[in-house]
Amino acid sequence: MTAPAPDDATLTTSGMAAGGGATTLLIACGALAREILALIEANGWTHLDLMCLPAILHNRPDRIPDAVEAAVKKHRPRYDAIHVVYADCGTGGLLARKCAELDVGMLEGPHCYAFFEGNETFLARAEDEFTAFYLTDFLVRQFDAFVWKPLGLDRHPELLPTYFGHYEKLVYQAQTDDPALDARARDCAARMGLAYERRFTGYGDLATALTGWAGESVADTRNL
Repeated sequence: MTAPAPDDATLTTSGMAAGGGATTLLIACGALAREILALIEANGWTHLDLMCLPAILHNRPDRIPDAVEAAVKKHRPRYDAIHVVYADCGTGGLLARKCAELDVGMLEGPHCYAFFEGNETFLARAEDEFTAFYLTDFLVRQFDAFVWKPLGLDRHPELLPTYFGHYEKLVYQAQTDDPALDARARDCAARMGLAYERRFTGYGDLATALTGWAGESVADTRNL
């Protein structure tokens, strides 16, 4: 059974261990843990288990393929099926090639901003939004850990125009209706000197992919 999600700081630096007792494992980015667990609970997918790699790997995407490979090899003996809940996420196609070698499925799209909004919708807007900076629910909560401190803006705020001078707006892709997160996202935009837009996306293509994988797992179980 899938364990409850740890706090955001733990998901950022350490990830989340698999709970065990299910037939199918989802290996995901820690930034997606709460969304995946919400979908599992809402749909009664008790045959799905979740483990997460540290979300901070997104700051070093070159390390994601090897981390995914290690997780797949570690957990494969315990599960009938494994799926990787990452899109390309800055790996330049390396993760897709690794997943193909391992014979595991992964999410379609370039990154979480695209699949939360829906890959087709996001790509259709891309030409008009190349000056947009995106945040999700998780990244709003972890803005300092992923953006402000790694870029040194807590120590050198004068670098702000160097990093974000070419951006015009911050788009908060909201997975939930949470006024507190909306307020925090507005504050992030203000700190960056950007216009603010909140766009409710829900779970987008993440929900579609998980629904498909959950159905495949049930069908495989029935055919045993």
